[in-house]
Amino acid sequence: MMNEIILDGESLTFEQVITVAYGKPGEPRILLSETAKMAVNRAAAAVQTLLDRGEIAYGITTGFGAFKDKIISREEVELLQRNIVVSHAVGVGDPFDTPTVRAIMLIRANTLARGFSGIRLETLELILEFLNRGVHPVIPEKGSLGASGDLAPLAHFACILIGEGKAEFGGQVVSGAEALTRADLIPVTLAAKEGLALTNGTTVMTAVGILETVKARRLGELADVSGCMSLEALHGTTSAFDERIHALRPHPRQIDCARNLREILEGSELVRDFDPSNVQDAYTLRCMPQVHGACRDAIAYAEWLLKLELNAVTDNPLIFISEDGKKIEVISGGNFHGEPLALAFDYLAIALSDLANIAERRIMRLTDEASNAHVLPAFLTEHGGLNSGFMIVQYTAAALCTENKVLAHPASVDTIPSSANVEDHVSMGLTASLKLRQVAENFALVLSLELLCAAQGIDFRQKRIGPGKALGRGTAPVYSAIRKRIPFIERDEFMKPHIDAAAAFVEEFLHE
Repeated sequence: MMNEIILDGESLTFEQVITVAYGKPGEPRILLSETAKMAVNRAAAAVQTLLDRGEIAYGITTGFGAFKDKIISREEVELLQRNIVVSHAVGVGDPFDTPTVRAIMLIRANTLARGFSGIRLETLELILEFLNRGVHPVIPEKGSLGASGDLAPLAHFACILIGEGKAEFGGQVVSGAEALTRADLIPVTLAAKEGLALTNGTTVMTAVGILETVKARRLGELADVSGCMSLEALHGTTSAFDERIHALRPHPRQIDCARNLREILEGSELVRDFDPSNVQDAYTLRCMPQVHGACRDAIAYAEWLLKLELNAVTDNPLIFISEDGKKIEVISGGNFHGEPLALAFDYLAIALSDLANIAERRIMRLTDEASNAHVLPAFLTEHGGLNSGFMIVQYTAAALCTENKVLAHPASVDTIPSSANVEDHVSMGLTASLKLRQVAENFALVLSLELLCAAQGIDFRQKRIGPGKALGRGTAPVYSAIRKRIPFIERDEFMKPHIDAAAAFVEEFLHE
């Protein structure tokens, strides 16, 4: 276990984000590196120098967005920063769960630790104390256009720093001021540039994206296992996973998937040997390497992109200081624009939707006696008619897949102008990440339904060919885990507890 995570703005990892997101406050403790402290102090001093010189700099001595040409007096600089925070806190909808909020705060602190944002050390260290002491801002999910970053949700986070807004502390939601008091912390008065530094950037979409991409990888691993269990239940063959086939179409993750399927099914006595009267399976079994492998490409792309974003500086403007400290430039750009993330999240949502589709089609084959050539009884019950068996389980899977098809419509192709057309193209990156989250949740449920059906099908196979036949090396432990939670279902009974038990198994698998 990690005892400490030292933020330097350049080396934060997925593993650290997951550890902090799902861990207890202070375990591990979050600290700043000495290098980061120096960089932060240097940038904060540069902001003060600009004020002392009376220079005009966007977001420091000017208004924001369409008010970029409005000059702010030296006396109103602190009020300007407070105003951006409270005026931008306009989020709506359900609040983010605690793991997501903790990921947001960690990633934001890491971005600010690079020393290009102009925030003061005391303000940054207060964010770390939120993580270490368990002060969790209440951040509504909706309100971000994904450029200039995630303004509204980040403003709700920033409100707590000044004693505004609401926060969860010790299991209770209280005012920001009360949360700080209970945690023995003192609010800050925001200095020049700080309000803008706290609210501008891709932090929220990045946090959601990382949590969902990590989940997607685990779901992809489980999809291989559930697909193999279905193959065993349906008396399928492994011949389509022969490495020679995949070497001739050398997509790396297709090759990896075929290898994984062979390893999962190694030693299985339920698979079909060569049968001249039945030489190949339906696509949902035969093409798992091609489909699952292609979806792994989307996961790999999202991981690659998010590893870059995790240690990127995404606010605006950025402060650049010459080595001798004499030249200070405040440069406006667009690193806050979430388009790279929005595209990746849409791609991944499409991939997970298709993984759910192929799993649902395997459920159909498990439950449709005609489609499985009478290998299994209709709807996985021996007394069809009186019993409906698993008929409606497939309906639920179909409903989830249909919802995913709607959610798979890309958010990244949409845009709506804002701030009097100054901000005239936006990414909808947070919307893309929230759609991805729902798709992943639905996919997890579809997998739980496939596992439930496949286990029932395997039991029927064992009955028909004689008990004691070995399952594959990878399917046997998952089948055993399912059966510890859910019995073979002899006749119709209240199914919801079994559905919930299968879903709980998948949830446990995701967090192993």
